[in-house]
Amino acid sequence: MADWKRGVRRVLYPAYEARMLRRMPDSLPRHVGVMLDGNRRWAKAVGQDSASGHRAGAANIEPLLGWCDEVGIEVVTLWLLSTDNLNRSAAELEPLLGIITDAVDALAVQRRWRLHLVGALDLLPDETARRLKLAADATADVEGMVVNVAVGYGGRREIAGAVRSLLHGHAALGTSLEELAQVLDVEHIGEHLYTKGQPDPDLVIRTSGEQRLGGFLLWQSARSEFYFCEAYWPDFRRVDFLRAIRAYAQRERRYGT
Repeated sequence: MADWKRGVRRVLYPAYEARMLRRMPDSLPRHVGVMLDGNRRWAKAVGQDSASGHRAGAANIEPLLGWCDEVGIEVVTLWLLSTDNLNRSAAELEPLLGIITDAVDALAVQRRWRLHLVGALDLLPDETARRLKLAADATADVEGMVVNVAVGYGGRREIAGAVRSLLHGHAALGTSLEELAQVLDVEHIGEHLYTKGQPDPDLVIRTSGEQRLGGFLLWQSARSEFYFCEAYWPDFRRVDFLRAIRAYAQRERRYGT
């Protein structure tokens, strides 16, 4: 029965996806944030170890970026590793960092997308940070879609770092705290975030059925729409992505409460 169902899906889903693409709405998000969640639970469900789940998740990154390109997304932010994840055991963290850097290297080699690092690289092992920087530098002149690679990322840390950077900058100019307090506004802080100069995410997708933000783009997502998908990240398909885009387009965006 299971094989029969899979066979039916293989026949029907391409036609369903093609129809969804033909009917893509005009109101598409410019910036999509994706929380790639569920690798370990996927691995457990199929009787494999965590590293296998992370490898399966890494293999699904390039297809996602292709789907985003297909519908005209301008910016994608991929949350690959949080600051909290850095507290995992060395037995899991070391292979995970290797899988992430290999995946980012593979994206850079293609030169289809401009990679931009988002996160506290100083918290990462030196070799990991070096490889990530090299990958980003290798795509600095690419004119394609911008892909923010969030590794060692935490929203609270980003905001604290932005405020710290702002204060240091004004201190260097001789601005007093009283003077700064009189002119400080949200735009000033936004200019010091990792994503400065980019549009805020219109749509944030989280896989694995979890319905919480978890510290992802805390400042930037104040006006974002959210889409929660039950599929674990390695099982996230093109049809799931297109459904998220369609759901976004069908919402009436309200700013405020």
